[in-house]
Amino acid sequence: MSPKTAQIRLVSSHPEVYEPCDDSFALVDALLADRTNILDHRPRLCLEVGCGSGYVIASLALMLGQELPGVYYFATDINPHALRVTRETLDAHAVDAELMCMDIASGLEKRLAGRVDVMVVNPPYVPTPDYEVGSEGIASAWAGGENGRSVIDRILPVADRLLSDKGWLYMVTLTTNDPSQICLLMRKKGYASRIVVQRSTEEESLQIIKFWRDSDIQLDTKENVTTNKSVPARAMDSLVSQFPQLSFWRGTNSNCL
Repeated sequence: MSPKTAQIRLVSSHPEVYEPCDDSFALVDALLADRTNILDHRPRLCLEVGCGSGYVIASLALMLGQELPGVYYFATDINPHALRVTRETLDAHAVDAELMCMDIASGLEKRLAGRVDVMVVNPPYVPTPDYEVGSEGIASAWAGGENGRSVIDRILPVADRLLSDKGWLYMVTLTTNDPSQICLLMRKKGYASRIVVQRSTEEESLQIIKFWRDSDIQLDTKENVTTNKSVPARAMDSLVSQFPQLSFWRGTNSNCL
């Protein structure tokens, strides 16, 4: 039997909440593709930042639930409507998570520091004017500021603080976000990375990137700091070459039925 994921017909909705779309499906597909590794990883605590409709966190709980009982799930969103919709989606699938209304994980950094084993993020990544970032309602789901990086760049250090020593981060990016540079930033913090799922059409290209702490990279980073050397560019060549020069734009819900 195939692992369960959330059923679209059971996902709740609201005019001011982002509905599951290509990026949501790609993120869940990435988790499914890595499911065996996640099960072997035996996470105890999973967190979704920006839960929206609840499709992703419900799918994660469903695909792990029977084989990993006792996992604790958290989900946050800055949009209060999203939390209500996520609760309805979770209830419809008979799974549970602790839901909190907050910006990224601002109220959890002390409580969950170094404890999150799996973190999933479909961030606001669409390039927009900076003043749109943090807008109320559904715009908060896609308004990403310059190059779509305003929120992403705030999430990365939070992830570094929350992830456990064995923690994994799965993040949605598009080419305009300069994902290779995101990987370089995380590498400097001691993280390796790889693309788990990539989706491209004539109009869009998005990647689901997995990050994890790597002791060899952490050692190299310390040595580079000591010797005042930069991270070798060739270390990222194989990853950078995977990013196509296309763009992906998050649209309105009407495009994502």
